[in-house]
Amino acid sequence: MTRITSIKGRIIHDSRGNKTIEVDIISDDQFLGRTCAPAGASVGKNEAISFPEGKPEESLRILNENSKKFLELDPNDLKIIDDTIKSIDNTSNFSKVGGALAYAVTIAAMESAAKALGEPLFKLISEQNSYRFPIPLGNLLGGGAHAGPGTPDIQEILISATGAKTIRDAIETNFSVHKELRKEIEKTDSSFTNGRGDEGGWAPKCDNEEALELCARTCENLGYALGKDVSLGVDFASSTQWNEKKQKYIYERAGFENTPEQQIEFTSNIIEKYKLNYAEDAVHEEAFEDMSKLTSKFPNTMITGDDLTVTNQAILKQAISLQSCNAAILKVNQAGSLFDALEFAKVANDNNVKLITSHRSGESIDSHITHIGIGTNSKLLKIGIVGGERIAKLNELIRLSEHDLIQGVAQI
Repeated sequence: MTRITSIKGRIIHDSRGNKTIEVDIISDDQFLGRTCAPAGASVGKNEAISFPEGKPEESLRILNENSKKFLELDPNDLKIIDDTIKSIDNTSNFSKVGGALAYAVTIAAMESAAKALGEPLFKLISEQNSYRFPIPLGNLLGGGAHAGPGTPDIQEILISATGAKTIRDAIETNFSVHKELRKEIEKTDSSFTNGRGDEGGWAPKCDNEEALELCARTCENLGYALGKDVSLGVDFASSTQWNEKKQKYIYERAGFENTPEQQIEFTSNIIEKYKLNYAEDAVHEEAFEDMSKLTSKFPNTMITGDDLTVTNQAILKQAISLQSCNAAILKVNQAGSLFDALEFAKVANDNNVKLITSHRSGESIDSHITHIGIGTNSKLLKIGIVGGERIAKLNELIRLSEHDLIQGVAQI
């Protein structure tokens, strides 16, 4: 049986230049699993704590003090790896060791096990017998917490090649729309500096409606039929607009406010007008009943919880009981541990909630989430379009297209 023979951590940096933790796990003195933890800018209040007191160095210190507890464990036994972490930190949100450390240790262990067994990572973490590629979902135009002043309040306008027959076609379609969008922006703003947000989406000076029109027109310029060849999606990230005291959504950049009822109307109009197949966090993270109204109104659109469900199976079960979403984001570092994230995925799959495995705005060049997306039967893989840390995930999809186990692209 394979055994962990070495575990080591280090402080490195994510795509924003912020400190994070990377963990190496070696099994049988030769099989290296290496994982770097990402970080989000738009963070739900119920997510795992990334680092104790916000300090990656503290997570590293705790790992060094407890490294011997992981030696001789089977890296393929995700439950025992998870239990070992939780024996060090018994909090519900990894506030003592940091969810980033739990993320890095559990995924590094599984990567080491995959190498030792000569199997792809997606197969080790899956309960499936057959596999399909999730369709890449990429950020075309960014605003909100991912871009600066003058950009839209809406955080992300996204593209997915829903009509693509192969994973390579899907990736190249996203590239073509992203490139064409820059030309379309330049037609309306000759001073555009080609600025981009954290996830590679263009960051022009425009309001929400102008941004959506730019993206829709770009798709049409390339001859793509919206809702058929390609589909737009929106991450509203509405918790960033929600003002608890006023009980209103404050769109400061656009200069208007929405009551909860007006927010439902606002997001509904966008879903209908632009034929969205994907609408994420259209209301704030505690508005389960309002999300339920949208889910009922748009059964053919992925009404998706991210801040709402935060990769937490207990919260997902609440959302399911209230019919608050028909799709949910899976971000491993929201849960902290890969074990907990896979338990979340099982609840989603058992209840016909479509999964979208997602990157974070502060990323690394790791490609593990590509495997996690395949292994959890995710319909979409939200990984951006450009930037080395995004391209790493897309290139891994292309490499995996050579694998006989994966049969085509997911049907949404």
